[in-house]
Amino acid sequence: MLTNGGCPKTALSIKDALEAVEGRWKLLILFSLSGGSKRFKQLSKEVPGITDKTLSKELKNLEGNKLITRRVYDTFPPTVEYTITDHGKSLENVLEALHYWGLAHRAVVIEK
Repeated sequence: MLTNGGCPKTALSIKDALEAVEGRWKLLILFSLSGGSKRFKQLSKEVPGITDKTLSKELKNLEGNKLITRRVYDTFPPTVEYTITDHGKSLENVLEALHYWGLAHRAVVIEK
């Protein structure tokens, strides 16, 4: 188990991690991409409630953090696919832990 022990580097690393995945949508996008490469419209359908403008912004941010890659195919109209990187895949255990924690949280707090 990770303990703080007053170490500023621990706080800084947690801050960095949270900034990379902060917000309402990034983890859901990563979860969707963990199933394989997707086009923009596929992601839009798999992340319910997200607007196209927000999805575009979040994809650029995830790409900037090297969590996903964007590949443009030379077609007309251009085809763009998004893929989770190995760095992004390293969050799979975090996503799984959040999934199980969310189930427990729902049982304790939401569905009491």
